[in-house]
Amino acid sequence: MSIGVNVMPRQSITLTEKNDAWLKSHVDDTREYANKSELVNDLIRRARRAEEINQKLVSAERSGFIEQSPEDMLKEFKAELKR
Repeated sequence: MSIGVNVMPRQSITLTEKNDAWLKSHVDDTREYANKSELVNDLIRRARRAEEINQKLVSAERSGFIEQSPEDMLKEFKAELKR
């Protein structure tokens, strides 16, 4: 038994040539990731986070708590970005 060792499941996936080239290029160009697996895991984490945020937004919209129109919210958001 190993203590403190995180064993991740291995997964085999098939990529299109374009996607494989993009992954390799991104790893080589940005040097943020040691390999394509790290990049794929980061992309999945980001997608999961975006999904979580979207679910919260849908829940908030359905609650009726917000009285602003989507257009007004967008204007407010853009104004805050300019500050």
